[in-house]
Amino acid sequence: MNLTDPRFQDAEKAREWLEQQRWPTGAHCSHCGSVTVTPLQGKAHRPGVWQCNDCRGQFTVTTGSVMERSKIPLNKWLLAMHLMASSKKGISAHQLHRQLGITYQSAWFLSHRIREAMADKNPTPMGGEGKIIEADTTYIGGREKNKHARKRKAGNIGGMGKQIVHTLIERGGRSRSHHIANVTGKTLRPLLVTNASRKSTLMTDTHGGYHHVGKEYARHETVDHGRSEYVRGDAHSNTAEGFFSILKRGVTGTFHHISEAHLHRYLAEFDFRYSSRSALGVEDTERAAKIIFQSSGKRLTYRRTREAQNA
Repeated sequence: MNLTDPRFQDAEKAREWLEQQRWPTGAHCSHCGSVTVTPLQGKAHRPGVWQCNDCRGQFTVTTGSVMERSKIPLNKWLLAMHLMASSKKGISAHQLHRQLGITYQSAWFLSHRIREAMADKNPTPMGGEGKIIEADTTYIGGREKNKHARKRKAGNIGGMGKQIVHTLIERGGRSRSHHIANVTGKTLRPLLVTNASRKSTLMTDTHGGYHHVGKEYARHETVDHGRSEYVRGDAHSNTAEGFFSILKRGVTGTFHHISEAHLHRYLAEFDFRYSSRSALGVEDTERAAKIIFQSSGKRLTYRRTREAQNA
């Protein structure tokens, strides 16, 4: 990644690059999809504003994306996307604030919007016939006994007090993570059957929550970690454990603390990088450009999610 590229230094160059990425065959209306559009020129309009000749709506390349209505220059949006896409263990809002020359509040806002764009908009089932899916859980957060008394959860003094993350990994392919409330069959079954094809081979540990749902898959193999069994032939969940090691190093070394309310967005970020990693033939530039395409239509989703959390 060349940080001296003009699109990272100049807002107008960034806008032109975005238009090439989003409209490779020519501009179309972000409101109704019409290709009969006219660029608005003159002193009354800033560069990049278009008007639809059908619905009469005005739009720019950022309309309908996570960048819409933002006062942050577009070149800084693009630079932040590249930094987040190429940093294997993530980059903190404080680091973005220092490197981009914007306030911490703006960097935090920008990074969460980019994470929202990283989330898969139309997820398709993972795996399939002849493929292997690994399912495992991990815990994020510190022990309650290490926290200040005012921050401990009632009735859980000395307990774990951690957030549970469940991840599905397709060997040699994608990952998909969820923040879950508990590890029971009632919780795990909907996650598995809606995200992993039942034609797949399922690899898990011996947790009871996988026992019944495992019978619905073409093949179900388990390894007993309690007896120090980690690999038996092709049966293991080490790919998922490798993903968790990257996630936890990001939490410990980069973010230090992730709130329960925003954990799902950080998981989307780590899933995005893992599912478009260089081992799958995707380079940093392609990965950052992919965020642009996925960002369309995400602004309203982000706003409604935030309003629901503040309710």
